[in-house]
Amino acid sequence: MPAEPDFEALFAAAAAIQKRAYAPYSRFKVGAALLGDDGTVHAGCNVENAAYPVGSCAEAGAIAAMIAAGGKAIRAVLVFGEGAELVTPCGACRQRIREFAAPETPVAIAGPEGIRARFTLEELLPASFGPANLPR
Repeated sequence: MPAEPDFEALFAAAAAIQKRAYAPYSRFKVGAALLGDDGTVHAGCNVENAAYPVGSCAEAGAIAAMIAAGGKAIRAVLVFGEGAELVTPCGACRQRIREFAAPETPVAIAGPEGIRARFTLEELLPASFGPANLPR
């Protein structure tokens, strides 16, 4: 059984980068951090755009940072956002995470007070379509 991911390091990275989010329209800043297969933490924040569909989510930024650094797989994810409701990954980001993570990958949801909930990717995206569905 793999060791428990260091959610404290993921929390620190996501909380720090959340402050850098570019969200002048929604004012809803989100940070995300993931643990790559090599043990490296990669972080991203949401970046809005006046043409709304052109913006990008925090999780997408963290995944792009992982790929740019040579990572190939996600071992854990933490999403940091504020508000009364849990800030879980949107549907598109759940699919983005699935491209690089196994169904049992832990996904933690946090706010300023700490981790608020934990899920597996399978719980967030049941019966998912992934790389194994496509022949190579």
